[in-house]
Amino acid sequence: MFDYVILSCLIVFVYLFNIPFGYWRADTRRFSIQWILAIHLPVPLIFILRLLAGVDIIWIPVFVASFFLGQFTGSKIKKHMRKISFQPLSSCLFMDIVHLIRGNCG
Repeated sequence: MFDYVILSCLIVFVYLFNIPFGYWRADTRRFSIQWILAIHLPVPLIFILRLLAGVDIIWIPVFVASFFLGQFTGSKIKKHMRKISFQPLSSCLFMDIVHLIRGNCG
């Protein structure tokens, strides 16, 4: 019997893991090295985790959808951050959140 809890956790992980990469990709020139890296760097880890968890190949479309949804969410977060930030943004979601919090708190 396949463990659907593990499958669900992996799908959520793939989504969340891709958000920072989508954030990075949002400000890069299409088909540039950074754009290609932002899309392809997460793939090996996701592939290895899928193999280690023993997830069957029939679930790959779900992983691909989760991957692209994470990338899309990251780019939407970048667009929203541009609207609310008074300072220039970097390509790193985590650093921009820290700078935004520090800027608003003192």
